[in-house]
Amino acid sequence: MTMTAAALRKPFTVESVGELLVGYGYLTPETLAEAVKLAPKVKIELEKAHQGDPHFAGTRKYDVLPTEVLAGLQLPSAHDFNQIISEDLIYEILARAEGMRYVKIDPLKLDSKIVTGYFSRPFARRAVAVPIDRQGTNLFVAIANPYDSELYENLQRITGLTIIPALSAKSDILKVITDVYGFRRSVSAAEASIEKGIDLGNLEQFFTLPNVEQIEENDRHIINAVDYLLHYAFEQRASDIHVEPKREVAQIRMRIDGVLHDIYTIPQTVHPPVVSRIKAMSRLDIAERRRPQDGRMKMGLGDREVEIRVSTVPTVFGEKAVLRIFDAAKLLVDIDQLGFEADDLSLFHRIVQRPQGLILVTGPTGSGKTTTLYSTLRMLASPEVNITTIEDPIEMVVDEFNQIAVHRRIDLGFAQAMKYILRQDPDIIMVGEIRDPETAEQAVQAALTGHLVFSTLHTNDSVTAVARLIELGVKPYLISSTLTMVVAQRLARKICPYCKQETHLSEPELAALGLKLPEGRDRLKAWFGEGCVRCRHIGLYERTGVFEVLEITEKLQRLIKEQADARELRKIARQDGLVTLAEAGIKKLARGVTSYEEVMRVLAM
Repeated sequence: MTMTAAALRKPFTVESVGELLVGYGYLTPETLAEAVKLAPKVKIELEKAHQGDPHFAGTRKYDVLPTEVLAGLQLPSAHDFNQIISEDLIYEILARAEGMRYVKIDPLKLDSKIVTGYFSRPFARRAVAVPIDRQGTNLFVAIANPYDSELYENLQRITGLTIIPALSAKSDILKVITDVYGFRRSVSAAEASIEKGIDLGNLEQFFTLPNVEQIEENDRHIINAVDYLLHYAFEQRASDIHVEPKREVAQIRMRIDGVLHDIYTIPQTVHPPVVSRIKAMSRLDIAERRRPQDGRMKMGLGDREVEIRVSTVPTVFGEKAVLRIFDAAKLLVDIDQLGFEADDLSLFHRIVQRPQGLILVTGPTGSGKTTTLYSTLRMLASPEVNITTIEDPIEMVVDEFNQIAVHRRIDLGFAQAMKYILRQDPDIIMVGEIRDPETAEQAVQAALTGHLVFSTLHTNDSVTAVARLIELGVKPYLISSTLTMVVAQRLARKICPYCKQETHLSEPELAALGLKLPEGRDRLKAWFGEGCVRCRHIGLYERTGVFEVLEITEKLQRLIKEQADARELRKIARQDGLVTLAEAGIKKLARGVTSYEEVMRVLAM
């Protein structure tokens, strides 16, 4: 469908849209009648709310659409009373009824040049329309009102292109306008300022992240651009932001659920002041560009506190900056929410409550070890317990812990710090990583003298942690006396709940998992994510832990003392009930938590 002056001319009211929902079985006539009565009151409430919302700034004061009113009523679906009629669902039905395309806008898939290249932000806001793609002379535009014939004529006249409309939620359109136009405008203004020779090096030392409305009210272009970038990262649940200089541009990427996505490209001239702003916020030396630097910042975002660790390194085209985001809501979670199987969770709880011993968490970088340790320490924290951590670097500052940062330039490493904190009357000690013989020896000695010690090792599974300690020079009899538990873990992406579909595993897939079909069955049920806008069409959304919990039983203590190899240790551990990483992953697959491909990816790590 293309836009013409002869566009759809129908009433656009709560009643007319509600009748469509009734026709498609999402509302009953009785519910609609009640909704029509309540609509004027809800409309007034929305008008008041929109006046203070920066996403709606510049729109017509009283232009609250019927779709917003219906969504604001929070009506239950006739198909499922646990489902609320959302703005997205209303637009899907409206698009279907009018023979139009519905688009759930994914900001990560948009080209900012297309979004901002055809008409101004004030026009986009007034019209509640935003370009989302171009193919030849066809310009695809997301709109919120399919019955606005004046809008069709204006878009055609302004762009000179064939306009192909798609319906999208008004809130999504306005959010894209705020975020993309705001960032783009800040970068363009910064580029123009740089060309005029304005000095952007003297930036603010301290950082407080403003809200979007405050960002728009000032013209500090580089500061604004970085603020928009941080807001966008938080909204998209990013764990890392990469600012990477290239030959002619700089690339900005974000890691979401473990996967990197291209977000923006900015002019090469803007890259140095953006990095300088990031360095200033994290109290790094702005003038030093030849050597790597590490810093951190802390900010409040609404009712949340977020820690950001900043690392810069020199590359051939300039300094690369990586910002790692630590959200307390994700890093400090209930142990029950990490992903342990029920039996392993019970075992984990029981062992960490012991007053002494050495507990190790193993796995590759990015497998969630820090989250497991922080969450465990937070669970154990109380006024009666002295918890001290030694970290390199400190991932997140937590009030309940006494945290010590490693400083190698002043000869304060893990082992050296351990010597001093043992004089500080600790009950629980967390050593960020055992990576050398001296640290391993100090950790074992602390466990021997009545302390509960947590640490990490880089090993593939739980059993090989014993061999790694022996390689580091720890005597087998000391390991058997102190080691109480080893937890090996990985992170697996979960199937998106919005596009979850049932499937069956093939015989080759079963063989790859080491499984056989139960007698009398010719196939085994599993699930996968078909892909939708909410998961960015990859079928996976957020992550969960996959755990292997090894308790050092009396049998294993004896074998360790006798220097048995990993194969023998694993055999006895299996007899004692060890659930391996592979088995834990298969259990999550069988319950529909994750997919076959994710289990295979995790097991290959």
